[in-house]
Amino acid sequence: MAETEIAEREEGFADAHPGRYWHRLDDKRVQCDLCPRYCKVHEGQRGLCFVRANRGGEMVLTTYGRSSGFCIDPIEKKPLNHYLPGTPILSFGTAGCNLTCKFCQNWDISKSREFDRLTSRAGPEDIARAAKLTGCRSVAFTYNDPVIFLEYAVDTAIACRALGIKTVAVTAGYICDEPRVEFFRHMDACNLDLKAFTEEFYHRLCTGHIEPVKETAKYLKHHTDCWFELTTLLIPGENDGDAEIEELTQWVRDALGPDVPLHFTAFHPDWKMMDRPPTPPATLTRARKIGLKNGLRYVYTGNVHDREGGSTYCHGCGTMLIERDWHLLGRWHLTPDGRCRSCGTPCAGVFEARPGTWGRRRAPIRIEAAALYGALRGASRSFA
Repeated sequence: MAETEIAEREEGFADAHPGRYWHRLDDKRVQCDLCPRYCKVHEGQRGLCFVRANRGGEMVLTTYGRSSGFCIDPIEKKPLNHYLPGTPILSFGTAGCNLTCKFCQNWDISKSREFDRLTSRAGPEDIARAAKLTGCRSVAFTYNDPVIFLEYAVDTAIACRALGIKTVAVTAGYICDEPRVEFFRHMDACNLDLKAFTEEFYHRLCTGHIEPVKETAKYLKHHTDCWFELTTLLIPGENDGDAEIEELTQWVRDALGPDVPLHFTAFHPDWKMMDRPPTPPATLTRARKIGLKNGLRYVYTGNVHDREGGSTYCHGCGTMLIERDWHLLGRWHLTPDGRCRSCGTPCAGVFEARPGTWGRRRAPIRIEAAALYGALRGASRSFA
């Protein structure tokens, strides 16, 4: 084997972490059992996600402790509208993805094959301490799908819980049954990306399948205490037809219940779908009306300025409970125990007596183990 090929195969392996959910095959390959792709890889090769690899006949995670960057976001950006509204959330991702969505809005991270993009290094305890020091109520695994860095995400979630910090997974839910149980056991909240409601869409535009995602949604609802919300990015001419939105919203109502919030968000041309126009705001409004007509109580429009479509209303009396314009909160009409102040109807979600005041701010930060305390201790005063 040429030295250059050896170097390419070893790139990123120096910090590799033992992976879980795999088994050896008779031909010396290893099969990854984390997601429904079941990648079978020879020595030195990586799976489709690019971050899980065969090293020495064992599956390893090559991005453990390495990130493409950290940023403090409003939690509404995940999007989560019913989980600790107004609070700051420390967000980070790594590299790679186990789906190949042609419309990916974070393609520079999720499609990355360059490990020099992973410029930040931080262990689970470092991340938990950084969240605590900067006043973040939670940590989000986002930007790329945390399913593929399960070991890093789970260890970080454990470290966060030890300090009273919540954890949030932003994921497409493309995961197998056994790892699904472990992964979500450690998550406090989740935004699940339901990309469309046809197998044809998942196969053609994501090279995946819809059923594992539907199973993840049902598992979250019926077998966990993890608060979750759904997001569907509406792409003109692909998944924005009335018939599909009718079917999707009826399934959410029947399989998950009327209290699961659903976000219809706007597409913008990116990655390999530059030929499609942005989603018209009217399309989002139409989808929201269909969802409400079909009995869903909390349907939102996203990635647009839409005060009506972004706000939360009481399903009992129609009163506006939480006013939103994009990620900025306005009116707050909930009691300390999460009920409508007008009629007493409970609002589904995880709320505190008062909303947070983080607003729309985004604050990139660096988390390096060596510089963590000096840099963040001073920064924490400005984030308070």
